[in-house]
Amino acid sequence: MEEKGVARFPRPICGRIPNFEGAERAAERLRALPIFADAHVVKVNPDAPQKPVREHVLRQGKTLLVPTPHLRDGFLLINPSERLGMDVDYAATIRGASRYGRPVGLSDLPKVDLIVAGSVAVSRSGARVGKGGGYNEIEYGILRELKLVDDRTPVVTTVHELQIVEDVPMDRHDLIVDKIVTPVRIIDTERRGDRPHGIFWDKVTDKMLEQIPVLKDLAKPDRSGARSNLPVTCKT
Repeated sequence: MEEKGVARFPRPICGRIPNFEGAERAAERLRALPIFADAHVVKVNPDAPQKPVREHVLRQGKTLLVPTPHLRDGFLLINPSERLGMDVDYAATIRGASRYGRPVGLSDLPKVDLIVAGSVAVSRSGARVGKGGGYNEIEYGILRELKLVDDRTPVVTTVHELQIVEDVPMDRHDLIVDKIVTPVRIIDTERRGDRPHGIFWDKVTDKMLEQIPVLKDLAKPDRSGARSNLPVTCKT
């Protein structure tokens, strides 16, 4: 992407969801889709290339659910009807979301109608690669455990054409997307099979629970619906 001159700030693009030329056009294509028009609550990752998507969510009067970076502070909820006169351009940034967003605990998370995920690369079959931390999968797993999403909840990614690759290795916890939206086209992946039904607790370590408090809250044995028999062991 850097060699072709389509990479944008922030740089270097390695180690992050890369921002790209045409991110606004991709967001416009997504905005025109029925799944966007029909959505009331949209979860969008906090990365730079999806900022135009977050703007559209707020400008259309929809509720925006944004995970904080690395889920350190859980989720933020921005409801435009509660923030009259809000600077939408700023609210769609990470700092702006922290200002205008309301922190929500597990019991206050809403049902999500559409998920927009950032990607480093994605295949035409919908398999995607993120930054490597698995946060999109953890976020989805949390929502799935709480029955706030299901297999019918559409998952979309916005990327540059150069980010579409032939093949992406998949693991059982990976999140497959239904649609790939680029500045020039929309690809329906014709996803087959179910998505993960929740958190894969056998992959959760003590370190992860300490670094992601919302995941620790979900695992508490005294919380209604939580995993009372969760084995927590440090993995090597």
